[in-house]
Amino acid sequence: MKIILLAGGSGKRLWPLSNEIRSKIFLKLLKTENGGRESMIQRVCRQLDAAGLLPSTQIVTHQSQIEIMRNQIGDAMPIISEPYKRGTFTAVALATAYLHSKVHANTDEIVCVIPVDLFAESSFFTIVNKLPDILAHSGAELALLGTIPKSPSSQFGYIVPETNRAMDYYPVARFVEKPTERKARNLIKKNALWNCGIFAFSMKFMLSQLEKRDLPLSYEEMVTRYERLPELGFDYEVVEKTRHTVVVPYHGTWNDLGSWNALTNNLETNVIGSGHISNDSVNTHVVNELSHPIHVIDVSNIIVAASMDGILVASKKNSNRIKQIIDNAYQRPLYEEKRWGTYSVLDHSRTEKETETLTKKIKLLPGKNISYQLHHKRSEVWIIISGFGQFILNDKLYSIKTGDVLQIPVGAKHGVKAITPLEFIEVQIGTELVEEDITRLAMTWEEAIQYCNNGDNRA
Repeated sequence: MKIILLAGGSGKRLWPLSNEIRSKIFLKLLKTENGGRESMIQRVCRQLDAAGLLPSTQIVTHQSQIEIMRNQIGDAMPIISEPYKRGTFTAVALATAYLHSKVHANTDEIVCVIPVDLFAESSFFTIVNKLPDILAHSGAELALLGTIPKSPSSQFGYIVPETNRAMDYYPVARFVEKPTERKARNLIKKNALWNCGIFAFSMKFMLSQLEKRDLPLSYEEMVTRYERLPELGFDYEVVEKTRHTVVVPYHGTWNDLGSWNALTNNLETNVIGSGHISNDSVNTHVVNELSHPIHVIDVSNIIVAASMDGILVASKKNSNRIKQIIDNAYQRPLYEEKRWGTYSVLDHSRTEKETETLTKKIKLLPGKNISYQLHHKRSEVWIIISGFGQFILNDKLYSIKTGDVLQIPVGAKHGVKAITPLEFIEVQIGTELVEEDITRLAMTWEEAIQYCNNGDNRA
């Protein structure tokens, strides 16, 4: 069985911790068994690994999130890059084309689609392992996973089975998308299940779906056409139109962590980061990424979240309204995770002569490097705060340490590698300070070092 993990998100519901680049699946808020913290993507990958499914897993995510994805899960797992955001059906179509033309998966291979933003026990993935057998035994085209509702909720879709008899799986009668609580109560009486967003099918089935819509089976051609493809949901486009579908009931813990209200219900502490909540503040949470403490006194049922991107104070019941506020207000992310480490934007200003300055604090992980590159519209000044590393400037190799100040002129080739954890302040000075002002040189760090050494350019 092949696993397709659907990752991404717009980063709006859990603002200000999430943003366009660091969506909710990357927030390291969930406690691990050893007392550390992990993100949703790290938790799901760990659970897939325990179930023996990780080696057959590939992740679909937007190209802007590849760097942070590599930072959190490493380089071993294949990442299928979406050039544009086009909905769950289009993402699954892209992954299917990848499995067909790149991996050469057999048409009888079973594929299971799993959204990353779920919170479930390990037993959940044991059931996922059984889906190929259930498809074979039932003769169904699609197998879904549904969980027993804890209460009538208007936040989830419902799967209504055809029968009330206790079985390992049920034929599906119909789907109901986010009903009123009153209607949800009646659905539960009919043994309806919450839709977990898990879909299992054969490669042959999904390839026929692509052919039916005149979509390419070649991955390269799919990428070429991706911008022109419509934004479609897999539920509406495939699931609701497939006649022979079965659902497998799951009796354990499952949650969609798509809001501050849902996420805080699964946190083991009410304060993460610097802060304090008074005893008379009931069901209140503080999640603070800033160094400044946050104190909450006699205010109940709220979320206070703070990051470099902003501060949110909201009732948990209505915290999702933040999405409406920031929907059309683009803000450059002030914190990002890269495969080599992290950076925070400390200041961004413009002078009367149209010269911009952008100040970042960069943390480079030991053994990691920033690619050998140059910029066309800006110079940079680096101040090494802590650590040791190697620095290349115009094909000359230098050792750098705490206290060093490095000058990088416009157009100068440069790169850096951390020997120990390396922190430095980067001040960009130019007329157009954008991420796109970069040319990465076709040379690995090792090749750049060798080039410097062969030229006897060591300093």
